[in-house]
Amino acid sequence: MIKFIDPDHPFYRPLWIRLLIVAFCAVWTAVEFYGGQMMWATIFLVVTAYAGAALLIFYRPKQAEEKGTGGGEEPK
Repeated sequence: MIKFIDPDHPFYRPLWIRLLIVAFCAVWTAVEFYGGQMMWATIFLVVTAYAGAALLIFYRPKQAEEKGTGGGEEPK
């Protein structure tokens, strides 16, 4: 399944990156509202809400053992 934002990607692990993405979307939403572009403002409002939910509210980092990054062999 293709995701708009893949929160399992290592790029999104630091909190400051996730906050920066959501803040940028929110600022751009405000710019569009200020400029009177209601359609684009609404689109970016939805993008901001989705990014906030995916990267802040429902974000759960995967543990190393869940990813299957172990040695691949069981100890003898």
